[in-house]
Amino acid sequence: MNFAHKTVLITGASRGIGEATARNFARRGADLILTYNRDEAAARAVIDSLPGDQHACIQLSIENPESIRMVVEQVIDAFGKIDILVNNAGISESHPIHETDYASWQRTWQQTLAVNLTGPANLCHQVVPHMIEQGGGRIVNVSSRGAFRGEPRQPAYGASKAGLNAMGQSLAKALAPHRIFVGTVAPGFVETDMAKEILTGPEGAAIRNQSPLGRVATPEEVAHGIVFLASEEAAFMTGAILDINGASYLR
Repeated sequence: MNFAHKTVLITGASRGIGEATARNFARRGADLILTYNRDEAAARAVIDSLPGDQHACIQLSIENPESIRMVVEQVIDAFGKIDILVNNAGISESHPIHETDYASWQRTWQQTLAVNLTGPANLCHQVVPHMIEQGGGRIVNVSSRGAFRGEPRQPAYGASKAGLNAMGQSLAKALAPHRIFVGTVAPGFVETDMAKEILTGPEGAAIRNQSPLGRVATPEEVAHGIVFLASEEAAFMTGAILDINGASYLR
């Protein structure tokens, strides 16, 4: 899996899965554009630690369609192309239906769908014309096993990831004639900052024991799946959803 001379745009890349994915691509020769929402210092620290010198980071408010349009324009102006898009940025907030007031319910659904589903859809819309013009590309979406098993305490998260799966498969059909291939990874729990609180809390042991391996995934293991789906060798897997959950949920 050689990505020399490939330009890769990764959202939410200042930590966790996004950071691990950036490191994996960089080791294989790619030029990276990493987006962050608020933590510029963390994103720049990742950039400074990567091998190679053709990397950049840029602020992106993924729930804002105009921010998406401007970021894609900036990347094209600076790099001339986007070969691979990784839709990794996402949020999750607890909002069980029987414990959440109506105003909070509305806010959480609107924000979660904007970040986890509509934002990636808008980013694909802005990137795809450039991929078509250059003769092809790769899109990899980061979903969740929650799209399949349900998320009773965070239903907007589960719904947004199920929508992301469906969007990816729809785009795989629509874009294959243009040599744009779309894949999705669906991790279970991963050792990230977003999951740290629950993994170190009273439920941590039970969550780790959901897998017969007795642990959760590392960001690097998820990153390997993303990089594989973005490779030339995985083209005929377009439309696939790759489970990375240590057999904690089988479908």
